[in-house]
Amino acid sequence: MIESVGKPFSSISGVLPAYNDGGTIASMVLTMIVALQQVTDDYEVIVVDDGSQDHTAVVLDELSRYCPGLRVIQHAHNLGYGCALRDGFSAASKEWVFYTDGDAQYNPLDLASLVAVLEEGIDVVNGFKISRSDPLYRIVIGRFYHHFTRLTFGFHLRDVDCDFRLIRRSIFECVPLESQSGTICLEMVKKFQDAGYVFAEAPVQHYPRSYGKSQFFNIRRLLRVAGQLAVLWWKLVIRKEHLKEIHAEH
Repeated sequence: MIESVGKPFSSISGVLPAYNDGGTIASMVLTMIVALQQVTDDYEVIVVDDGSQDHTAVVLDELSRYCPGLRVIQHAHNLGYGCALRDGFSAASKEWVFYTDGDAQYNPLDLASLVAVLEEGIDVVNGFKISRSDPLYRIVIGRFYHHFTRLTFGFHLRDVDCDFRLIRRSIFECVPLESQSGTICLEMVKKFQDAGYVFAEAPVQHYPRSYGKSQFFNIRRLLRVAGQLAVLWWKLVIRKEHLKEIHAEH
């Protein structure tokens, strides 16, 4: 594990994408602050409100009055999970970026589990769910998605769709991301892996959704994602367009 006198990081950005997470975003921001304070004294929390239609924006506005380390990026309309993450990553200014979702299905305090496996030379620590706390149909679809994408995209990770990652910020300067939807996780891992960045993995807890509902698991969205996966597979696996971009950067 990377160790130093005192806390293990020089600086870190915590990114939280949010959409209709008014019932959980306050606790997520405050818990994120606690988690970041455990690993560094130089941190920031960035919340990207992706056009929420509930009271998420009101809660964030109130939180900003009391949390000087909080920055809020507000989308006027819902642009998609990928857009929210990309804007959060672009706004991050610290050496490391840690992100998870604003719906409280992950606990930011589990950042300690990622830090525990971080050694010299590791670029990305990918969380994997110990068990999935979702309805059975979501678990089944999730497992199919994992195995299908792992086979077709050539992954080596246990859980490509776990939205709980610690990443060197410099990677985003070398590897451009394009996805607007949830396929950004797939794009990220594939591009990082093909660019030669070194991964570690750590187990994290996954909790039942306590507020709102998933924006991913409906027929229309699943069909749309299937089309996006096909395009992504064509670009990354067949044409390998990203390798040309990565080589150009280097």
